[in-house]
Amino acid sequence: MRDETEERGCVVALDVGGTGMKGALVDRDMTVLHTVRRATPRRWGADAVIAEIAAVLHELDRNAVTRRLAVRGAGVVVPGIVDEERRTAVHSANLGWRDLPLADYLEEASGLPVTLGHDVRAGGVAECRLGAARGAHDVWFVPVGTGISAAVFCEGRPVRAGGYAGELGHVVVDPGGEPCACGARGCLEGVASAAAVAAAYSARSGHPVEGAAAVAERLRQGDPDARAVWARAVEALSAALATATTLFAPEVVVLGGGLAEAGDLLLGPLRASLARRLTFQRRPELVLAELGDMAGCLGAGLAAWEAAGGASSAQRPPASLWEVVS
Repeated sequence: MRDETEERGCVVALDVGGTGMKGALVDRDMTVLHTVRRATPRRWGADAVIAEIAAVLHELDRNAVTRRLAVRGAGVVVPGIVDEERRTAVHSANLGWRDLPLADYLEEASGLPVTLGHDVRAGGVAECRLGAARGAHDVWFVPVGTGISAAVFCEGRPVRAGGYAGELGHVVVDPGGEPCACGARGCLEGVASAAAVAAAYSARSGHPVEGAAAVAERLRQGDPDARAVWARAVEALSAALATATTLFAPEVVVLGGGLAEAGDLLLGPLRASLARRLTFQRRPELVLAELGDMAGCLGAGLAAWEAAGGASSAQRPPASLWEVVS
């Protein structure tokens, strides 16, 4: 039986995105006790972003004190390339840092023990443990939003490769396509991301839209330009997932992000297209993410509880889930 002090413990969880931050206090049962959202000041440079992260950690820590909660540690997840073992944010074009010992900086600034992770891998852990991929061991978690990335789990273990694994958005699906910010041409992200879908529809139709949700709505209304743009995105995503399926044979592919909010409008044609491409491969189940935009934050909380000396009391994943593949 846990004593009263243990019952009142929590961790700080923070998911840092290119445009916004989502923070929470999370108890051992993975109940969210308090949340905060802040803009990410990336236009002011990396130092401003780091200062804002530290400020949000301080704010959450103070809130825990007012609730008489003992903070066991903090989990912070960020985009880009992250080396969890070295506690280093290796590179983020959006946030403007390279080879940054971010966990050390944040520990010094906040006074809290900090576990650093990658936002998409953290979201994938949360979906495996708490969400749409519960019970599966071979999983791809694919958020399709402003960009496209993936968290890869094989036999219950996250594939990290020094932080470089999972860049599904930079699989080339159209060798003669438009240049990508990464330096290649025809990357999946430039065709099938929510941002790319909106841009392609705006250019094709002459009617600017702000996001993929607007394209999906026009598709429901029978707009031929929306149909063409959507079909191209689905085929590109299907081609990339067929490659992933051939190489890794996932049981489940969990789709998240803005494009996945279209639901069956995306899942139906994507399932059909992927089925046409596969022959001998194990066919994955395509499902929608269950945790929404809190997946990364919850994953940060899970990592913080692990670092604090044990898993949360929520349903455990396979024991190897947190191990690095050797």
